[in-house]
Amino acid sequence: MTVLVSIDGRIVPPDQAVIPVFDQGFLYGDSVYEVLRAYGRVPFALEEHLERLARSASLLGIDVPLGPGRLREEIEKLVSRAAPGDSYIRVIVTRGEGEIDLAPEAARGPHLVVILKPFRPLAGDLATHGASVHLVASGRCPAGAVPDGSKTGNYLANLMALGRARSQGHHEAVMVTSDGRVAEGASSNIFIVRNGRVLTPGLEAGILAGITRRKVIDECRAAGIEVLETELRPADVKGADEAFLTSTLREVLPVVRVDDVLLGDGTPGTLSLRVREAYRAHVRRQVDAGSRA
Repeated sequence: MTVLVSIDGRIVPPDQAVIPVFDQGFLYGDSVYEVLRAYGRVPFALEEHLERLARSASLLGIDVPLGPGRLREEIEKLVSRAAPGDSYIRVIVTRGEGEIDLAPEAARGPHLVVILKPFRPLAGDLATHGASVHLVASGRCPAGAVPDGSKTGNYLANLMALGRARSQGHHEAVMVTSDGRVAEGASSNIFIVRNGRVLTPGLEAGILAGITRRKVIDECRAAGIEVLETELRPADVKGADEAFLTSTLREVLPVVRVDDVLLGDGTPGTLSLRVREAYRAHVRRQVDAGSRA
């Protein structure tokens, strides 16, 4: 497996990829990040991911050490050296190192880390037969503790939720807020299908504005499929005709079971599969255009 790592613009072997232990990203999860997928040599939705990275950093008051153009070049440089096939790319910006002190101003300058490794496809049974999800009381940060819309490295609540889901045999955790609203997956957005309409939690639930989520909504509407961004409760998800997850790495993944409840006949739903194909067609168009650029 070929893994490439760039730290502050310098490509280093994975076993030499280090940042100081006094970095606030390490000490406190004080960082922002993005995950991209490269299809062949083309990083998909690169501009949208870089824009969201910059927005997250701005919300947290973290300086991104490279401008969008230079950062794009840095990512493309790694992709050009990747092994054949698709790649996973993770871009991380930490606040930097300093004294062991919670004060943001204690950090001296940010660090930029870019990791690239071969993309690992979903297991065949998931891709073919669909996923199972577990509804988990989220235990997320209180509203306003972290600016809404920021994608930060502080992922402990998501990690613990996913651990609970996996321990019970589920692929993904879907988090439920303290007031009983369905929010998002540990690393995905969730959609349900009811009476031919697609429904998904709105951004006011404090969820991340997923890039794949936005593209799926746009593709659905372009295809004449009604989409509502609305409040969902656990009973809505368990009573859905169909459901699916979206994320950069999963694309569109049908859900066939929620906790101990089968959706429909327990196989990927017709509309979910239609949405998946529409999204994949969009990806192919964008990648083909990127390859010719």
